[in-house]
Amino acid sequence: MARIVMKFGGTSVAGTERIRRVANIVRAQAAGGNQVAVVVSAMAGETDRLVNFCREANPLYDPAEYDVVVASGEQVTAGLLALTLQAMGCRARSWLGWQLPVRTFSAHANARVGDIEAERLLAAMAEGEIAVIPGFQGVSDEQRITTMGRGGSDTSAVAIAAALKADRCDIYTDVDGVYTTDPRIVARARKIKHIAFEEMLELASVGAKVLQTRSVSLAMKHDVRVQVLSSFVDDGAPPADSLPGTMIVSEAEMQKLLEEGQVERQTVTGIAHDKNEARVVLTRVPDKPGAVAQIFTPLGDAGINVDMIIQNVGRDKGETDVTFTVPQAELARAQALLEDKREAIGFNRLITDARVAKISVVGMGMKSHAGVAATMFKSLADRGINVQAISTSEIKVSVLIDEDETELAVRVLHTAYGLDSELAPA
Repeated sequence: MARIVMKFGGTSVAGTERIRRVANIVRAQAAGGNQVAVVVSAMAGETDRLVNFCREANPLYDPAEYDVVVASGEQVTAGLLALTLQAMGCRARSWLGWQLPVRTFSAHANARVGDIEAERLLAAMAEGEIAVIPGFQGVSDEQRITTMGRGGSDTSAVAIAAALKADRCDIYTDVDGVYTTDPRIVARARKIKHIAFEEMLELASVGAKVLQTRSVSLAMKHDVRVQVLSSFVDDGAPPADSLPGTMIVSEAEMQKLLEEGQVERQTVTGIAHDKNEARVVLTRVPDKPGAVAQIFTPLGDAGINVDMIIQNVGRDKGETDVTFTVPQAELARAQALLEDKREAIGFNRLITDARVAKISVVGMGMKSHAGVAATMFKSLADRGINVQAISTSEIKVSVLIDEDETELAVRVLHTAYGLDSELAPA
């Protein structure tokens, strides 16, 4: 008997018919003798609707009251799924974030999981009860409802799996696994059977939309095996144990699979793209100690994440140009902040470009293989694609290019690293 946490996203529970389909999947897992906890998102589009209500009620809304409103979407789904399971003859009940409780800290609307008191939940599951838990929400030390930001249900599911010491956490979504790249761009993209936490974390952070970055980080910290599956399967399809999607595991488990010949190590595991980047250039910045700190300290204090950074020596001695990227949604705020600090920084011009995209290649095999970056640059150059900025880590190389060349770049690199499948996925 296994202990399994199952998480279903908004598209999987978008309406009573889809909730009934989800209930069938849950019932099949429980019928196999497993202890099951289910974490659900709000129905597709529901959170956006609730956010708009908050804005209409008060454009300068109180974040604590905002959390009260938006957390209700998951609560509705949890109640409906519990009711549907009961109608199918299953023992099921909903457990709200404050009933477990899921203790959180940090700011409202972007809370982080601190601790989960799972004793009562474990006792109920041991007696054969299916627990249905609304994701995305918890309770603060002040006993106020909190939410974890968009995509927070993934983090809820992983945190609950860690607290329950679950055998695995199954994330059901509208895709059937993690692919070598976006199949909508590259028809010959392959589904990855196993991927290491580190690789998935990098892919999630550079644009792969399958899992929230924080959920992968949490899974890696607590060694929670995570499986990505599709909830859009035909009635009567085999359960998750027989129809695996992508399993995200520790590097130690991945090494064991490699030794057993169950997986083959690729130099590059996947390619991600992100069009939500914007480029900022400050010209003729004084080339002296502390000048760069004058740029990035106020951005950091304002909570604006900076990614790629390039500093070029200017034509005139004592000056330099500084290029960096910020999230596209933060561009206007970053621009206003830098203009306000113009005198302190001492730059000449501020140039911005929101029509850029970040392309990243990721793979644990990059640790032991040279020439990955060279292959990337040559392949892009051969197709006339100009690289505007570069950033690297031990298992990742990212470049900034013109947004219009995104799909071409992804296809070119997917082929260059030998990731194309012989047959397009069904």
